[in-house]
Amino acid sequence: MKRIFVPRVALLVLVLAPAFAQRKATIQDIPEIPFTTVPNFLKLPPGEYLGEAVAVATNSKGHIFVFHRSNNNRLFEFDQTGKFIKEIGSGFLGFEFAHSVRVDKDDNIWTVDEGSNMVTKFSPEGRVLMVLGRRPLAVLGVLPVAPQPPNRTAQKYEFCRPTDIGWDPQGNIFISDGYCNNRVVKYDKDGRFIAQAGSEKAGSALGEFNLPHGLQVDLQGNVWVADRTNNRYQVLDNNLKPIREITNVGTGWTVCVSGGPHQYVFFSNSNPNGNMPGTWDSTGEIYKAELDGKVLGRFGRPGKAAPGFQVVHMLDCRNPNEIIVGEIESWRAQKLILKPPAVNGGAQ
Repeated sequence: MKRIFVPRVALLVLVLAPAFAQRKATIQDIPEIPFTTVPNFLKLPPGEYLGEAVAVATNSKGHIFVFHRSNNNRLFEFDQTGKFIKEIGSGFLGFEFAHSVRVDKDDNIWTVDEGSNMVTKFSPEGRVLMVLGRRPLAVLGVLPVAPQPPNRTAQKYEFCRPTDIGWDPQGNIFISDGYCNNRVVKYDKDGRFIAQAGSEKAGSALGEFNLPHGLQVDLQGNVWVADRTNNRYQVLDNNLKPIREITNVGTGWTVCVSGGPHQYVFFSNSNPNGNMPGTWDSTGEIYKAELDGKVLGRFGRPGKAAPGFQVVHMLDCRNPNEIIVGEIESWRAQKLILKPPAVNGGAQ
C-alpha cells in the first residue's frame, strides 16, 4: 500500500482553531489616545518580503525582531532605525508555523513555534542555547494536531501548539500551551518543570483556559494571559493561582507588559481573521491599562491600510509610548508613537 505524507504545516492550515465569537468591548467612556504611525519603517533587502508578521519583539538596544510566516518561517533582525541586520535560524528544524518571539532581560531571543511544538532560546548572536518541547517524529507519519487524542494528558515537557512565553524577575519561564493544551506551564531558568494551571481540557472557570493565546509576566511576578476563546484576560500569581479576570476589553488576542519601573499593560481586541460581518464596527482597538486593571485609554481602528490594524497578532511595548504591532493579514509591522490622551481619567 502506498503511504502519502502531508507536511504538518499543511495540516495546520486545514485544522481549524477552536470556534469562538469575537466580542465587542463593553468598557465605555474612556479617552482616545492619539498616535502617529510609521508603517514602512522596516527596510528589507532587495527581493525580500515579510509574510504574515505574527510576532514582533525588541531588545535592549532597540533592535526589532519579526518572526513571520512565509514559504519558510523566518526570523529577521533589524536595528533601531529599521535597517535589516540578519536572519536568525535559517533552515532551523524548530521553525514550522511561527507564533511568538520574545526577548529576555539578557537579550536572548526566544521563539514559540506552533507547528513544531518547540520553544527555542537563541543567544543574541543566533546560537541555540535551549530547546523546550519536541518536534513530532517524521517516522510516525502524519499526526493530528488538534484536538488532543482521547484520554491523553498534557505532558510536562511536550507541547501541543504553544503560543507565547514570558519570564519573572527570577528567570523562571512561563509558556502558554495553547491551541490543544489549554494550560500555562512554569519552568525554572534551566527548563525544569515546576507547575501548570489548566490542562489539556478547555474550561471557563478562573485558572482554566480555552485557547491561551498570549502571555506576559510583570515585575511582581504575576502572569497575564490572553484567554482568547473565553473572551477575557486572566491574571495569575507566580504560583499560577488565579487572581482575577478582565472581561470588558473584548477578546483576548495578545497582551503586552511594558518595561520600566512603572509598568503598563496593553490588550488587543483584534479585528479577527476573515473579517466576519459587523466586526469592523466593533473590534480592532488596543487598550492601555495600569497593572491594577484600570483602563487609561484606547487607540486604533480596523483597516487594511495603515494606520488601521488588520489582525494585531502580537505587539511589543518595551517603551510604552512607542508600540510595534505585528499584523497577520496585512503582512506588515507598524511602529506607533503614542501621545497623551486628550482627556484624563478612565473608567471600567
